[in-house]
Amino acid sequence: MICALGAAVCFGTATVLQAMAARAAANDDDGGGSGSGSGVDAALLLRALRQWRYLVGLALDGAGFLLQIAALRSLPIYTVGAALAASLAVTAVVAARLLRVRLSRVEWGAVGVVCAGLAMLGLASGAEGDRAGSDTLRYAMVGTAVAVLLLGAVGGRLPGRGRALVLGLGAGFGFGVVEVAVRLIDELAVGYLLRNPATYALLVGGGAAFLLLTSALQQGSVTVATAGMVVGETVGPALVGLVWLGDRTREGLGWLAVLGFAVAVVGALALARFGEAPVDEGT
Repeated sequence: MICALGAAVCFGTATVLQAMAARAAANDDDGGGSGSGSGVDAALLLRALRQWRYLVGLALDGAGFLLQIAALRSLPIYTVGAALAASLAVTAVVAARLLRVRLSRVEWGAVGVVCAGLAMLGLASGAEGDRAGSDTLRYAMVGTAVAVLLLGAVGGRLPGRGRALVLGLGAGFGFGVVEVAVRLIDELAVGYLLRNPATYALLVGGGAAFLLLTSALQQGSVTVATAGMVVGETVGPALVGLVWLGDRTREGLGWLAVLGFAVAVVGALALARFGEAPVDEGT
């Protein structure tokens, strides 16, 4: 659980830095558009990579990913997913401290709600499931990762809030693929990794998620996009863990795990506007 919370701190802090970099990269585009006409701009990601804030954010994402892997080796996916969604609470606090963003009483309450939900999950969570996962599930994750790319290409052509929601959901699905794929990789030997379809699902899903999230941060309603991402990266992977990987709760505490999961996700959704922290002029 400490690793899961550490990952949330890394991801939440990285969000502030990457949002600032995405906006700065968009301002560097003389044409003022996506360039591709699809709303999912790979060139935007390349411009963002020239921003030091984005690189620091990527370093934090890397550290968070390692902590996420450690957490997924000991906890059910539903617990880790809710903890990662709680990174929005970290983002809100970081934005309040570093960017002088004013949090309302309701938003401070939402931070408390997220913490309460995670506490309930921590009490109710059992060990990770003991099922290895079938080859069918591994190939299904590869298919899902490819579908995320297609979803981004289609959703990027939608107007306004619809585009933001689809890009956010797509990014969430991509991050969800990463969560499940980590559980489907049992060894780190090079030969095994090359033969395991989950390896490719992890790479494609993670890359697609970063591409869609970067585009969502720069276009449309970031609040809607972030809310979609939270739903996409929590609900689906949690169901996969419960149905196919054998994730369970402690004896008699299933109700507390369901309540804690719901409370943590609802609290994160209430903080969705912090998917992009406001950036002061001149920063």
